[in-house]
Amino acid sequence: MNRREFMQVMGIAAAGGMALNAKTALAAPSADKLYDVPRFGNVHFLHFTDCHAQLQPIYFREPSVNLGVGEAVGRMPHLVGEKLLKQVGVQPNTAQAYAFSYLNFEKAAQTYGKVGGFAHLATLVKRMKASRPGALLLDGGDTWQGSATALWTNGQDMVDACLKLGVDVMTAHWEMTLGDKRVMEIVEKDFKGKVDFVAQNIKTTDFGDQVFSPYVMKEMNGVPVAIIGQAFPYTPIANPRYMVPEWSFGIQDDNMQKVVDEARAKGAKVVVVLSHNGMDVDIKMASRVRGIDAIMGGHTHDGIPAPVIVDNAGGKTLVTNAGSNSKFLGMLDFDVRGGKVQGFKYHLLPVFSNFLTADKEMDALIKKIRAPFESKLNEQLAMTEGTLYRRGNFNGTFDQLIVDALMDVKGAEIAFSPGFRWGTSLLPNSPILMEHLMDQTATTYSYSTLTEMSGDTIKTVLEDVADNLFNPDPYYQQGGDMVRVGGMSYTIDPKAKMGARIQDMRLNGKPVEAGKTYKVAGWAPVAEGAKGEPVWDVVAQWLRTNKTVKARKLNTPRIIGMEGNPGIAL
Repeated sequence: MNRREFMQVMGIAAAGGMALNAKTALAAPSADKLYDVPRFGNVHFLHFTDCHAQLQPIYFREPSVNLGVGEAVGRMPHLVGEKLLKQVGVQPNTAQAYAFSYLNFEKAAQTYGKVGGFAHLATLVKRMKASRPGALLLDGGDTWQGSATALWTNGQDMVDACLKLGVDVMTAHWEMTLGDKRVMEIVEKDFKGKVDFVAQNIKTTDFGDQVFSPYVMKEMNGVPVAIIGQAFPYTPIANPRYMVPEWSFGIQDDNMQKVVDEARAKGAKVVVVLSHNGMDVDIKMASRVRGIDAIMGGHTHDGIPAPVIVDNAGGKTLVTNAGSNSKFLGMLDFDVRGGKVQGFKYHLLPVFSNFLTADKEMDALIKKIRAPFESKLNEQLAMTEGTLYRRGNFNGTFDQLIVDALMDVKGAEIAFSPGFRWGTSLLPNSPILMEHLMDQTATTYSYSTLTEMSGDTIKTVLEDVADNLFNPDPYYQQGGDMVRVGGMSYTIDPKAKMGARIQDMRLNGKPVEAGKTYKVAGWAPVAEGAKGEPVWDVVAQWLRTNKTVKARKLNTPRIIGMEGNPGIAL
């Protein structure tokens, strides 16, 4: 879209109630009207991402800390709590407020119930497809990993569920941790003729050949559309390189521009990028690449009720993100007439299991998938007195539980746990089942470790992760959150330069010495050849011994330099 066309789009969308910027109110419908969304236009995309293999309804607490730095300060997705709700016009103490924020989480969860679940998502997908002929369902990746059944079936449970759901196009990230051979087996066997697996930025390391199709062309209601895939650019860094040894990744702006131009030359009137970059990276890409109507993104798990609109040399691009854990369904409608986009509407619909009946066919499939594993999944390890959650830039109570267990069982002074953003939540006074523990830890390389590290090495590790999270240039960010730390305290200045963010590291009140050696427990090493007891066995042992887990006191760093930042709740 060029600028003149986009101004027309904005007028049409605003007339339809679309939230176009931070100051435009978003209607907050009552629960019974939440899914009554009239059809608009003639080109329709449904989008879910980062479900992390959650087939069942769950609880999921949104973050109270999601800091933005540089140009991202005060911009979605770096708003939390009341500030986020105010920006998008959602009223507090409503079903939507429960979906989009951490506010009053325990009370709201008891009021509105669990979210997500593929049987409930399937009902919503069918409902929206019925009112939108030709609508395409896009899967943004992080689908085949994140649960016990996904790990134990090598991703087959999610492949079968996605085929039943009716996924049309998919891109990837954590899928790659099943290994390149398994990925190709699924794409060439299960998906053949059914699902288009696209990624313009995955090429062979030898001759730079495309591994997967970079995009797919579809015709919807007489309108040619293109969906371009953008897999997670930093897969070989964030995850083990040895799992995809012959594939290269990267952002590849220049190639993206070539692919967009090619799709346009072949007649595409709408171009959508199905991305797993992370939202800040998508926003920067949208500013650099011309000809993209919308980027429907994932990876950073941001549930964004309204698109961010980005200027570029060719016009403007919508950037969206559809949350995680099958908790949301994004819906983007375009009105295309005369070969041009004349208007659009976007909705991010929370999937409330209490408000949507379970689809019978999907429900039956899920029961079949889970049947061989039910006794193992339902083993009660302990009871929790407090809320357990993961999401947040620095720590979560489930992460705290993991590092506490690692230190106790491994005899470590300090423990690290990865800043993963996947993992479900538990309400106070709930049983901790093996399934819940696996929701936090189920990867193909979840080895536990015990390593002797110098104080200088510990600081280097923290500095590297902090730069990944807080580098002001999004292209140097890899997503995820800060490594969780047990036993040791520290201060962090997210706005400082690389190497100067981590300060005042202390253990038992005493400064951590650069030349002194410390015992550090951890898990999920990316190095080839790593071995160790699975972390879920370590934590399960600790839980069985303790039986009752008291509310965890978070070991969060002292944060400086972030006064007034709307990405932190004080």
